[in-house]
Amino acid sequence: MKEFVRIIRYSWILKRYYISIALFVIAIALLNQVTPFIMKFIVDGLVDTVSDKDVPFSFFALLVGLNFLAGILVTFFSNVSGHWGDQLAVKLNSLLSERYFKHVLTLPIGYFDAERVGAITSKLERGIGAITDFMQAMTNNFSSFFLTALITLSIIAYYSWPAALFLAVLFPLYIWITTLSSRAWQRKQEKMNRLEDVARGRFVESVSQIRAVKSFVKEAFEFGFFARQREAIEKLTKTQSREWHNYDAWRRVSLNIIFLGIYGFIVYQTFLGKFTLGEMTLLLQLATQAQFPLFASSFIVDRIQKAAAGSRDFFEVLDIQPRVADSPRAAKLAIEGGRVVFDSVFFEYVKGIQVLDNVSFAIEPGQKLALVGESGEGKTTIANLLLRFYDPVSGAISIDGQDVAKATQGSLRENIAVVFQEPTLFSGTVQENISYGRKGAAFKEIVKASLAANAHTFISKLPKGYDTEIGERGVKLSQGQKQRIAIARAILKNAPILILDEATSSLDSKAEREVQKALEVLMEGRTTLIIAHRLSTIQNVDMIVTLQEGRVKEMGSPKKLSKSGGIYQELLKLQAMPLVARKSKLKKYEMT
Repeated sequence: MKEFVRIIRYSWILKRYYISIALFVIAIALLNQVTPFIMKFIVDGLVDTVSDKDVPFSFFALLVGLNFLAGILVTFFSNVSGHWGDQLAVKLNSLLSERYFKHVLTLPIGYFDAERVGAITSKLERGIGAITDFMQAMTNNFSSFFLTALITLSIIAYYSWPAALFLAVLFPLYIWITTLSSRAWQRKQEKMNRLEDVARGRFVESVSQIRAVKSFVKEAFEFGFFARQREAIEKLTKTQSREWHNYDAWRRVSLNIIFLGIYGFIVYQTFLGKFTLGEMTLLLQLATQAQFPLFASSFIVDRIQKAAAGSRDFFEVLDIQPRVADSPRAAKLAIEGGRVVFDSVFFEYVKGIQVLDNVSFAIEPGQKLALVGESGEGKTTIANLLLRFYDPVSGAISIDGQDVAKATQGSLRENIAVVFQEPTLFSGTVQENISYGRKGAAFKEIVKASLAANAHTFISKLPKGYDTEIGERGVKLSQGQKQRIAIARAILKNAPILILDEATSSLDSKAEREVQKALEVLMEGRTTLIIAHRLSTIQNVDMIVTLQEGRVKEMGSPKKLSKSGGIYQELLKLQAMPLVARKSKLKKYEMT
């Protein structure tokens, strides 16, 4: 029931569609009562005619005409209602999709680290499908069936209260059995939803990383994993179907027994002369017609249960509150020089497991600072904290004396450009990917940024130049080309602070030189935090911070640390070692 209330609340903005459809449905329900009464009058009129009573043919012609008119109106109202229903369905789909996507975009990075992309989309599709189907069923059928049931019971009670009592008992019995079957169905469906999320998530991962799948000859493994999830879903579906049909058999048998009693009672009362043939016809038709709202009540209960099961994961995502949120008094960050300070910062992803332990350092305006340390020592965490993807457990991070926790996230990230080790590009054109750095940038500004990023020459040689489609994640470009487009995007953004998850570590020598030139242009005059992966990069920075066990081990210029006996001096000594030994040691520090 909770999910049902939330569905209504979430979609109440579309109330004009609901109300309009409901009015048409009520009109249809009333018009559907016309035929049983017309049949009563026709049968009684024919009986009178057979009994030599003078009944003009115009009487029958009028009744037939009224029945025809009622049918025409039902057809018209049904189609108008259906048209509004189609509009409602697509608007509801858009409304829920947009709210879901908008909310997902606010979720913390940690959520995406823990959740499969395929599972996120699966919850969206399943939830919206369940909610849309449910609301369509409610608007198109519920009002009509409810009103039909009320009118039918009232008319039958007027002629025969025992027959109405039979029907009144059947409704709660039928709904009770339906509730039992729906609960059993829902328990199985929740298990299937989890399996579906795993299968869908793996499917998306396999397709998005198809090169890895093929290069490691893992096609059979990936297919086997997917097939096992589908097999488990099939087994659950078999059990679910058997349970549902067992309940349905009991439901239908109950219906048949009670209607046997109703039909028998009406015919017997007519045999005793208590009903005319017309009244018997009316009552039998109404009793038969009562089966439709009865089926509908079962259908609605069933849909409520299914909508609850399908929408539960959808609403669970919407209920996730971002761990990082702007305070009510958050102000826009005002950057002057771009001085970055980490002051006694402690951080943990999981409570009790410390990742950063009392980390303190400062990057002066325009300086380049490199973070060096073994894998897992917190280099990327420091970058994430500066971007405020997470908040420290304690301590503070400030820019030009302003605590980033008291600034709006939007203004903070507008002033920081990021170049990732793995370039992040979107499907679309080269121009669209570069202009992602700044909304509304003119084409000449995009070209200027490309020239600065050493990318304009290769872009000009592409089939359509800047209008060339690069494919999903830039699959049609080389790694070096993708990286230079990412750098052009960062240059176009023109932010005073730069985070560089060193972008040349996976490139060949030629591509590295091209990208390195672009990076030098990008870093010029910017406060730069570098997650270092190359020794050559570290030697050219202003300051080095080495990390060990989440703490700052040493801090100083390359010249100073080259004689400190610490991590940096150890890395310099590696250059004189044999290649194999050198590679093994560097790998420990994620260096090349």
